[in-house]
Amino acid sequence: MRLTLIAVTIVLLLLGCQQQKKTNEKPHVVATTGMLYDAVINIAGDKMTAEAIMGPGVDPHLYKATQGDLSKFNKADLIVYNGILLEGKMSDILKKLGRQKPVVAAAESVPREMLKSAIGYQDAYDPHIWFDVRRWRYAVKAISHALIKLDSANQEFYEANTKTYVQRLDSLDSYVRKRISEIPENQRILVTAHDAFVYFGDAYGIRVEALQGISTVADFGLKDIADIIDLIIENDIKAIFVETSVSEKSINAVVTGCKEKGHIVKIGGYLYSDAMGEFGTEEGTYIGMFKSNIETIVNALK
Repeated sequence: MRLTLIAVTIVLLLLGCQQQKKTNEKPHVVATTGMLYDAVINIAGDKMTAEAIMGPGVDPHLYKATQGDLSKFNKADLIVYNGILLEGKMSDILKKLGRQKPVVAAAESVPREMLKSAIGYQDAYDPHIWFDVRRWRYAVKAISHALIKLDSANQEFYEANTKTYVQRLDSLDSYVRKRISEIPENQRILVTAHDAFVYFGDAYGIRVEALQGISTVADFGLKDIADIIDLIIENDIKAIFVETSVSEKSINAVVTGCKEKGHIVKIGGYLYSDAMGEFGTEEGTYIGMFKSNIETIVNALK
């Protein structure tokens, strides 16, 4: 009898220790993209831990969740994803997880009237909202609300960090507008592989043209290439751009086609579109990534 009581006591003590350890652990957030992860860590600071599912150079339109990803989602206290079908192959999984735990689709917080229709997709919107800083602010605030709901004891801390981060975003928006003004108006035409920069063009007064639609799942054909070549020649465009998360094949075909018609167009550089740079670098932050893109675009087109 005494041995039984000792055994029960030990089990209860072990369970108590496990419960105490769980209570003391910081909330853990899993974000799908680097942009979302960056917002989370800027707001959460050292009060939470966070990780991103997709790293540099990863195309979210084509990404399929691995068993490791599913394990991370299951262990997370909060999941943050873009939504509006950016994570096309994971959308169903994320919605199902939303029935079991806190899940926020940050981009879906943008007012409907501020969303752009996705050309070629019925009743769908363009998910690339992060390329307009003012639209991205809505996503950041949605993330902030979700973090506060998860850990209300630190509400003031999160609110202060959100305010600071939003101020930095406002400064970024002003910087972008100033730099874009350096490009002659007739040269403000951005040609890329896929249509990730519609919000960027709308916000900052640049005409955007691309071979593929909003998703890299869509195909492009010889007519698409021919149309872009004609556009480049007609507007005497000096440079076109490759994206870090999309194959160079299509853009190289355009450069070759222009050359065959006697027009020299150069590759203006690499743009971050659906993924940021390496984590731990300046380009691995949302603000650093955006500034890098602006430097590349302005220097190539002005």
